[in-house]
Amino acid sequence: MSLGLIAALSLTAAPDTRLITPEAIRGHIRFLASDALEGRGPATKGDQLAQAYIASQFEMAGLKPMGTGGSWYQPFDIVGIDGHPAELKVSGGKNGSITLKFWDDLIAVAGEHQELSKLDLSDLVFVGYGIQAAEYQWDDFKGVDVKGKTLLVMNSDPEDDPKLFAGKTRLWYGRWDYKYEMAQKLGAAACIIIHTTPSAGYPWQVVQTSWTGEQFDLPYTDAQRLKVKGWVTEDAAKKIAKAAGQDLDVLRRAAQSRDFRPVPLGLQVTTSFKNVVQKKQTANVVGLLPGSDPKLARELVVYTAHHDHLGKKSEGKPGEDVIYNGAVDNASGVAAMLTVLRAFGGQPKAPKRGILFAAVAAEEQGLLGSQYLVEHPPAAMGLMAVDINIDGANIWGRTKDVSVIGLGKSNVDDVIIKLARAQGRVVKPDELSDRGFFYRSDQYNFARWGVPAAYFSSGHDFIGKPDGWGKKMREEWEDKNYHQPSDELTDSWELSGAVEDVQLYFELGLEIANASKMPAWNKGDEFELARLKALQAVTAGK
Repeated sequence: MSLGLIAALSLTAAPDTRLITPEAIRGHIRFLASDALEGRGPATKGDQLAQAYIASQFEMAGLKPMGTGGSWYQPFDIVGIDGHPAELKVSGGKNGSITLKFWDDLIAVAGEHQELSKLDLSDLVFVGYGIQAAEYQWDDFKGVDVKGKTLLVMNSDPEDDPKLFAGKTRLWYGRWDYKYEMAQKLGAAACIIIHTTPSAGYPWQVVQTSWTGEQFDLPYTDAQRLKVKGWVTEDAAKKIAKAAGQDLDVLRRAAQSRDFRPVPLGLQVTTSFKNVVQKKQTANVVGLLPGSDPKLARELVVYTAHHDHLGKKSEGKPGEDVIYNGAVDNASGVAAMLTVLRAFGGQPKAPKRGILFAAVAAEEQGLLGSQYLVEHPPAAMGLMAVDINIDGANIWGRTKDVSVIGLGKSNVDDVIIKLARAQGRVVKPDELSDRGFFYRSDQYNFARWGVPAAYFSSGHDFIGKPDGWGKKMREEWEDKNYHQPSDELTDSWELSGAVEDVQLYFELGLEIANASKMPAWNKGDEFELARLKALQAVTAGK
């Protein structure tokens, strides 16, 4: 353990955590995940009710409103796009044409905010992982012009060589948002990602529920946008390759090498679909517990948790549950943050640094609320000591371990290890690092702007349970409930482990708020340069 941040921590009496109780956590979840909020879809009545509930909790706790115009809310525009193709035709192949059916083979959404999305005989090119990464001497495009073409791309990033990228640990290069961003940057007309459960980290049904119905985006000013962003099943991708006289497995093996070059498939893609495009509004909810130290009070410890979920199914069979309640994801995270707030209110004195609480919107739509927050921050990013993000809670009991997502990236780890040890727990790296969780929730936007991030959860070693039980429970939950209407609060939830996690969230923020120095990324980390720039901007503004 390094001594840097630990040595800088103030020595205080043990904080009072008696206000962190299962009942406090469960009570918030019971309201936020109730059918009355109809899944908290962005810009819906349920979304507004969730915001109002959180704002009322902030006000009762005595926070200072930090939203627009002195309010609790930071409203921002989003663009809703509702539309999908009935099918996508792939023609011109050596082995004939094929048609991919929406839902079963294909999920696709519009990239442009227009009433018509259309591809007309767009050339299809397999581009491997679709990555350009100079630091790894990797370029899947090799200067090939893909303007106006449709890219077929693998999810994930190369993992066969541990010296390349991060081995089996997923980086941002392996995320779907990177694939679309790179395709757009190079002027492609469309980008279609090949889904596999291992590469995505979730089954096809999650793509079906997450990428259908009304989708949201921030308003854009880019001249160049993808017309279509899509996913296909692995079986559909194999059919596409066969139509081109290729073998998908052979193509994927070739993509493992730096020498890979894009493969024109000799196929053309045709589809069109009409969109309902509407500008709407949602909001982050932001409040501040002012710091008590005259010098350090302008610096902030930030807690984030997203308050949105997927809303309701647009269609359902008679008697079918159509509400995506999002109890674990992320009513439980908001409940945890509000319980952390409750614990701060029970301390005899406010910490030295300020504590900013931000319930952010539209995370499920691509981290939109946290993106807006860091682009319109209530304080300079260089003044933010850390972002402690809470996305989901442990519902199965106490664990012997803590799983830190992104372990090794910053010296925040030192504090987490110390506090977990005091709880009798050990810190472990993310056991599912191949799923890229660090880049999948709101702390990523803070990290991109240089703010050290803390994102952790209970581990998998549950007290009184056999080896492998925790991993099994998590995998079963993800298979059955992740982004499904069945993510609901039940009497079976055992929140003793969640209580310990919330205590850890609270004590981590308190320790960093009272430390003489702010945390830092470890030397050479991908976000270190952004942090240095943010700190320099603060210094220059003094």
